[in-house]
Amino acid sequence: MPTNEEKQQVWQAYHQRKPVRVPVTYGANPRTVLFNSDLNPNNISFEEYFTDAEALVEIQLRFMEYRTQVLNKYCDSPVGRPEELAFYVDNQNSYDSLYFGTPIEFREGQVADTTPILSGNKKNDIFQIDIDNPLENPFVMQTLKRYEEIKKVVDSLSYHGMTFSVQPPIFGFDGHLTISTCLRGGELYSDIYEDPEYFHHLMSFIHEAVIIRNKAIAEYFGQKAFNGNHGGLADDSIQLVSIDTYKKMILPYHRRWYALWSEEGPHGMHLCGDATRHFPIIKEELNVNSFDTGYPVNHKWLRETLGPDVQIHGGPEASLLLNGTPEQVYKRTKEILQSGIMEGGRFILRDANNLPPNCPEENLAAMYNCCLEYGNY
Repeated sequence: MPTNEEKQQVWQAYHQRKPVRVPVTYGANPRTVLFNSDLNPNNISFEEYFTDAEALVEIQLRFMEYRTQVLNKYCDSPVGRPEELAFYVDNQNSYDSLYFGTPIEFREGQVADTTPILSGNKKNDIFQIDIDNPLENPFVMQTLKRYEEIKKVVDSLSYHGMTFSVQPPIFGFDGHLTISTCLRGGELYSDIYEDPEYFHHLMSFIHEAVIIRNKAIAEYFGQKAFNGNHGGLADDSIQLVSIDTYKKMILPYHRRWYALWSEEGPHGMHLCGDATRHFPIIKEELNVNSFDTGYPVNHKWLRETLGPDVQIHGGPEASLLLNGTPEQVYKRTKEILQSGIMEGGRFILRDANNLPPNCPEENLAAMYNCCLEYGNY
């Protein structure tokens, strides 16, 4: 396996636009520990992880060990315990919905989830929320409380001579259509045709509320929201609409979002699911030149369509990495690498999308070994 120094050289060459090999990374988070009994011997639940600072610190420490001692053996990240670690308030993908008042549910064996609150005749309830004072929002107040509780635990933490900190809970955004769907449920897609005035009212309200929130939280921690030249966004639910509907009903909000940054990009976007039909429009209309994909993805078509200068993250499906054999993972990785996706040297190999718990090490080794053999330029 490559040494840490050799891995660093792979990344340096990639960023200098003189790639020697496709770099490999993984998208993983503490759920890989929470739902693995060997890695979570105290059986800390997702609810405890969300509500108890000591439980969060323990899980994030265990995840650091798993990532640096196990996962990093099979990608181009350094192996070995780091000298520093930053803990963080982990709201997973629920933070936007929780901000707008959805209840949280902890289902056995699953990540925390939320329930739509705008169904039926409740569709207009959201407009009663005070979006001008985000620091008084119950979810924001709870997040700041958790942040302080984590800091107290970390202040007295001693672990292998490491240095610890806690990241300020700065918010991003998981997308206009996605959050509207989380709040309204499937009825939102009838609204597009039956009540477009309401649809736009909801999308605009969410857009403005998130801007105000993100600016206020950043300023609270002495930072500036929408800083720099390269904006980011995720909006997985656009996979549910046609190209025409995306262009007419959703693209204008994405355009307003990226316009918040000081420069026009290029920007990045994360899109899981069957959304690649929208990528050419997003590239041209929003100046997005980096896509983080999930599945299904036709890598050959994507590279031919987007061209050699667009960065694409992608790789074997998460379900295959979890349930397949090493031979199947190796074969699938080889298919992707030989699809034409490497043209231009702007491909990063990763799981598609987000590594599941209990993923066999031999499958990760098969993916990495395949890239070491077939991912060279």
